[in-house]
Amino acid sequence: MSRIIAPYITAWSAEQDLPCALVERPDHSIGYANELLSDRDRHGVLWRQTALRHRIGRPEFARVHPLRQRRAMELLLCQVCGGPADRNDDGVLWLQRDHRGDWPQWPNGMASVEPPVCVPCVPVARRMCPALQRGAVTVRVRDCPVAGVRGVFYQRSVLAPAATKAGNFTYDDPAVRRVLASALIRELRGCVIVPLDEPSGTMTPSLSR
Repeated sequence: MSRIIAPYITAWSAEQDLPCALVERPDHSIGYANELLSDRDRHGVLWRQTALRHRIGRPEFARVHPLRQRRAMELLLCQVCGGPADRNDDGVLWLQRDHRGDWPQWPNGMASVEPPVCVPCVPVARRMCPALQRGAVTVRVRDCPVAGVRGVFYQRSVLAPAATKAGNFTYDDPAVRRVLASALIRELRGCVIVPLDEPSGTMTPSLSR
């Protein structure tokens, strides 16, 4: 593996948002004034358009590139190297901040915008991400259906659609028609927490706790 300077999904300084004007559409959804078929996903949701200039400039670790995040989530690619995420009998490997105190059986039912990982990239991710340094767990996920998007909701306004609130929106929510998406969400189900030092091992199926 080549030396990783920044995770695959990280945006670089040359990758700024493109100047796309939002307009109202006859069906009361939002769209771009000069829209292309590629501007929407297969569910018809509009996506934020960002220049694709990977590894040009400097990595901006606080920003995630919408297209690479979406690709990694759709294809279950490692968020760090961009190769296939690790998978075994217990499921696909995810690396998450440790929030086991949030609810019983966490992270079952969690909506995640963080793509999975491969085994070699677990220590890389922990080293690069300050949040993970404060506590992380590796999780095997048996089922991870695409559930919706994270983005900004735009309400009707006099001149053009106006941004109001950011949040998570399921694909069956009517409001998603007025959302400018920036990240794809998968719901994590059938989760098994595995030791950080043994993320490639297979465990007896059980709910996380």
